[in-house]
Formats: sequence, C-alpha cells, structure tokens
Amino acid sequence: MKVGVLVFPGSNCDHDAWYAIHQNLKGHAEFIWHDSHTLGDVDAVVLPGGFSYGDYLRCGAIARFSPVMQAVKNFAADGGLVIGVCNGFQILVEAGLLPGALLRNVGLRFICKEVALRTETADSPFTSKLSKGQVLRIPIAHGEGQYFADQRTLDELEAEDRVAFRYLENPNGSARDIAGILNRERNVLGMMPHPERACDPLMGSTDGLGIFQSMLANIPVLTK
Repeated sequence: MKVGVLVFPGSNCDHDAWYAIHQNLKGHAEFIWHDSHTLGDVDAVVLPGGFSYGDYLRCGAIARFSPVMQAVKNFAADGGLVIGVCNGFQILVEAGLLPGALLRNVGLRFICKEVALRTETADSPFTSKLSKGQVLRIPIAHGEGQYFADQRTLDELEAEDRVAFRYLENPNGSARDIAGILNRERNVLGMMPHPERACDPLMGSTDGLGIFQSMLANIPVLTK
C-alpha cells in the first residue's frame, strides 16, 4: 500500500499518520506538499489532523483552496480511497467531498482524551476488517469537532448506512453522536478521532489499526 500523506502549513499529525502506515502497517507512505498539483502513483490519501493554515477563519476553509485538493477530488472521483482525520475531516467537508459542517465543541473547550467509538457499518473499504457494533478506543484532540448537518442530510446518512462511527459518550455535541461519515460512493471517510494515534501498543490502544488494515485489504479490489 502506497499512501500519500498531505502536508499543509501548520499540520502537526502528518508524521503520526506516516509512522502508523510505514512502521505499524509496514506499508509505504510519502508526504505530499499542499501546493502540489498531482498525487503521484499513490493507492490512498490521508488528510491528517493538525492546524492547516487559515484555521483562524474557519477550520479547513482556506486549506480547501490548496492546489493539491483538486488532485484529491479527481482521485476520489476515480474511486481512490481518501481518509480525513480531525482537521482533515474539516477540510473534506469544506471542499464538498463530505456533507455537513464541523462547529465549535459544546462548552467551547478543546478536548484531548481517549473516547469509545461504536462501528456503525462494516460495509466500507475503511471498516471491512471491523465488525458492526465493534467498540474502538481512539483518542480525540479538537476544539471544533461538533458534527452538524440539517435533518434531511442526517436522515440520508443513516438511511444509506453512511455513518461509519458514533461516540458512545458524545464529547463535543455532534448531531446523533456522529464521529465519522462516508460519502455516497463509500470511498471517502471523514472522522474526528485519530486512528493513527491508536496503532502502537506504546500508545495504549491498537484499535485504529483495523481502519488502516481495512484500507489495505480493499486497495487491490479498487485498483483492478
């Protein structure tokens, strides 16, 4: 698996994602600078967490205009796997690759702790190695992680089985406890919790590995 990890000015979780793929999964990861117009010959793309430039305006609102995002849109349109984590989730929403918005946490406080997620679907390239209902322990670290969408969009996400993960105890006020969602084609995932920070026993949990292992297992199918 060759994975491109996008790097925006201010990103601070790009090396975490690189390590999880390169070291924990023994895959190949390479960094892609935000002003690149191409992704190269990658099999999947990770938009990591952190603080992309322009977050003082609205998280992801400026980053979505980076040249690399057009390449990401084209890659996703061709069926390529794209996962956005935390700030990466915000960028995917701002870029129109996923519906809804990410708002300030209820309570207006930054939250950094481990949370429990329930896997809502195993029918996606990101969750196929997980079981529906499986509980994962994965950390969060965000100040604007409250997922919001209108009722029609929320109903569609649930009816189309596109809610990937829910919080067991909602830490940020997200609508219907949503922690991660899929696009209609099911090849783009956005999630607030950080699976790349739960891939090594030294970090206290390896529950995030299942998400990346699912991607690895599905890449040959998608690229045939």
